[in-house]
Amino acid sequence: MVGWGSDADPMPGQRKRKRKERDSRARTAARTAPDKGHWEVVFETRDVSEFNAHLRGLRAGKERFDGELARIDTLCGRLSHPTVYRLSMFVPYSAGDPDRERLEDGSCGGSG
Repeated sequence: MVGWGSDADPMPGQRKRKRKERDSRARTAARTAPDKGHWEVVFETRDVSEFNAHLRGLRAGKERFDGELARIDTLCGRLSHPTVYRLSMFVPYSAGDPDRERLEDGSCGGSG
């Protein structure tokens, strides 16, 4: 029986879509590599509706919002620690940035 259900025969257009998604993830990974910059927390809250409202405001704002350079973290809580929603943006290193120079020297982190 011939059908679309087997793994050998992907749905029409699926191979192209998957390739585009893979290429997009690779470009984003290259843009946000540790030697290119660092992640900086820009907003944090315990209220999911407040978090969603903040994201909507960023997307609707006049400033350009690059979603590929944003990272959303949900730190799942328990009874003693409530859930926290965190938005971080990737900040590229500039020329002469001391953090970048430490990374290139290999002396990043640690003591002594």
